Amino acid sequence: MLKTTLLHPEILFALGSAGHGSQVLISDGNYPHATKSNPGAEHVYLNLCPGVLTVTDVLRVLVDAVPIETAQVMATADGSEPQIWGEFRELLPQNPLEPLERFDFYDAASTPDVALVIATGEQRIYANLLLTIGVVPPPA
Repeated sequence: MLKTTLLHPEILFALGSAGHGSQVLISDGNYPHATKSNPGAEHVYLNLCPGVLTVTDVLRVLVDAVPIETAQVMATADGSEPQIWGEFRELLPQNPLEPLERFDFYDAASTPDVALVIATGEQRIYANLLLTIGVVPPPA
């Protein structure tokens, strides 16, 4: 039995195969996974039903599993800030959120650097997050 909070075998495999600079897309239930993500990435569908699991549920577990270097979010069309961004900031206190226009976000999520795509049942809109994996420093 693993001691970590992350137990999902496909997610563990994908993260173990990724390295510094690889990216992870955690997406809401409206995200076009089939057409706007790297087809070579591991795709994990956790969207069992609306509201289960949420982007923040997944993020809470991932931040304990891998170092996060950058966090990009999908900007709203009108420039307003979605409420979920506040939750992202709480879970990623060392990482300022970098907004990308919707189509720029889709382009970024479709690059070969995206190693893992996690679809959630998140119902809040603009709840998409593109994380870049950082470095684990050697022990002192």
